[in-house]
Amino acid sequence: MSKVLVAYFSASGVTARLAQRLASAIGADLHEIQPEVPYTKADLDWTDKNSRSTIEMTNKSIRPAVANRVENMEQYDVIFAAAPIWWYVFPTIMNTFLEQYDLSGKTIIPVATSGSSGMGNTNQELAPSCPGAVLKEGKRFAANAGEAELKAWAEEFGI
Repeated sequence: MSKVLVAYFSASGVTARLAQRLASAIGADLHEIQPEVPYTKADLDWTDKNSRSTIEMTNKSIRPAVANRVENMEQYDVIFAAAPIWWYVFPTIMNTFLEQYDLSGKTIIPVATSGSSGMGNTNQELAPSCPGAVLKEGKRFAANAGEAELKAWAEEFGI
């Protein structure tokens, strides 16, 4: 049986709630990816060209620092990487998170929340950050997706 982790970044709490329901539904461990410098409401103002999130998403080489690490990452076979969609992709802090570990041989499954955007180029932008891993096609869920829906989706991956 695979050891499963749900690792999530949530700037506003929406993705956190979804990740908690997913972990509960599939019996996975849960890890919050915490930015070293927390995001403020002003940082998240996508209409401001000088906001932190706009700058990070415009310059994809920026890697926001992560304040915490997963202990014993080697024990996990499958990692659901959960985050909101920003500018049609995951925020670059998710790249920072993935780049901290040797994920060779692990299965990475993106799971997202978004008001209206789909997954966009998420996989293309995550792939270089997890060399050697099997990166599956992820899915965006409504913020209120229930445990039964999440469990049924995870079962498609043999979870």
